[in-house]
Amino acid sequence: MKIKQIIFLLLITTVVRGQIAPEKFEKFANKQDSLFTLAYERQDVKTYNKLLNEFVSQYSKLSADDKNNFADYLSGAYYNFSCTYSLLNNKPMALTYLKKSIDAGYIDYAHIQKDSDLDNIRNEKEFKEINAQLRNVGDYLFILRKAEKYNLSDNRPFPNFTYQSAENSNLATLRKSFNLDSIAGQGNDVLKILNLLHWIHNLIPHDGSHGNPVVKNAMSMIAECKRDNRGLNCRGLAMVLNECYLSLGIKSRIVTCLPKDSLKIDSDCHVINSVYSEKLKKWLWIDPTFNAYVMNEKGELLSIEEVREKIIRNEPLILNPHANWNNQNQQTKEYYLFTYMAKNLYMLECPVNSEYNMETKEEGRTYTYTTLIPLDYYEQTPDKTEDKDTKTNTTWIRYKTNNPTLFWQTP
Repeated sequence: MKIKQIIFLLLITTVVRGQIAPEKFEKFANKQDSLFTLAYERQDVKTYNKLLNEFVSQYSKLSADDKNNFADYLSGAYYNFSCTYSLLNNKPMALTYLKKSIDAGYIDYAHIQKDSDLDNIRNEKEFKEINAQLRNVGDYLFILRKAEKYNLSDNRPFPNFTYQSAENSNLATLRKSFNLDSIAGQGNDVLKILNLLHWIHNLIPHDGSHGNPVVKNAMSMIAECKRDNRGLNCRGLAMVLNECYLSLGIKSRIVTCLPKDSLKIDSDCHVINSVYSEKLKKWLWIDPTFNAYVMNEKGELLSIEEVREKIIRNEPLILNPHANWNNQNQQTKEYYLFTYMAKNLYMLECPVNSEYNMETKEEGRTYTYTTLIPLDYYEQTPDKTEDKDTKTNTTWIRYKTNNPTLFWQTP
């Protein structure tokens, strides 16, 4: 059995007649989840089935978006019912509900491999078939290692990255307002990069259950977090840190690390910083959410590209010993790198122009992004897309490449 702890982002929605409000459903789902657990522990199929019917009835009244947001509750309920039937050695029903759970979005391949509740069905032909199919969407190391190959000859049109000068008035104000020279210290650029990482990690907590402020620049977001006693999600933290680096003349990008998600059910990703060290002449992996950086067995700092390659090749990696979430939960290399980031290092995306206020929505603005995709990705084209919002006159341009040399070009 796997009992899920789900953090749900409450959405402000217009409730259509016949639909159930997400806030109301969340309360119902949490209560139902506790009752599911009790029925599982008692192996009470009759009660569990009644609870499941009630749950599905209420779930069906959600809007399409809310169904997607609450899908983990449904897949978890099906999965735990499969476990219940398996413990009772009712193999047909256990397999039926295992398949239902996967169809509803359950993709925790690693958990299924070690869940003793499923031992009674593990040698069944249907289980092996389901498991093999699930591996292609839920075994993150397996998926990442299949995605090793790029194309160094890919010469599709691709923009050059730009980095705003530290002389920009907004960046200069940021630098002065928070005395960033003092925080960065007098050491080499590597020490400055790490000092600023630690400062932002301790200054603003990570909050993955809420969106970021409307105005997305460091000055505004830091002020809003202090005023409202709130945090930022990983993207917000990376944007704040990115601008701090730029204000000191250190080249930096935010990098969205994305899963393959061939089923279109995994909305999770992770955003970190790629920061260029002039001293080391290389990009560095910097993650403000987890106060994390990564080294090889010699203690040398690594880039996102190098970490990805070493995970694929199963080569030694060292996570800094103080990597943590909100100074509460210590991160392990096994989970952070080989589970969470292995899932999210399938493809990578960056804004082309690294600058102050780069993702605040403004009328008439053009936002340009690039995505590095491996050769086994199922959407290799179009090479470039351009979407325009006629109401706000904003344009979104996205480029694709298979060439890591272009994506990781030296600033």
